[in-house]
Amino acid sequence: MNEIDAKILNILQENSRLSNAEIARQINMAPSAVFERIRKLEERKIIKAFTTQINPVEVGRGLLAFIQVKANGPVVDLKVAKEIAKIQEVQEVHIVAGEDSYLVKVRVENPEALTQLLRTKFASIKSIRTTNTTIVLETIKETNELVF
Repeated sequence: MNEIDAKILNILQENSRLSNAEIARQINMAPSAVFERIRKLEERKIIKAFTTQINPVEVGRGLLAFIQVKANGPVVDLKVAKEIAKIQEVQEVHIVAGEDSYLVKVRVENPEALTQLLRTKFASIKSIRTTNTTIVLETIKETNELVF
């Protein structure tokens, strides 16, 4: 990856709907060259997908919480992580070092929905020993962007 690729990635992360011609104009290149670079970035799996960011509050998922999960067993079980990942409200599952086994990001409608999520879906995974939930009051920065 070089400086031109980095510029393309920064532009795409800001607005992935821009045309190759517009990206080319911004970095002073031919649209065909931009198209080829983007294709190669996808081929190398540097670009994983082109997505849409949805405002969670506007679609009824305004409560953000992080759940620290402790599972049974001395070694973190990938099977348990995959079971947690299947839960619709779960946005992220991270295997972590330290006392907990996993750190899970969830978005739900309200505190009652979070309670139901923990009582039904998380409780149904037999390997989960305990959970500790932190409710986010306000988000200052949240991004998936990697700036180059």
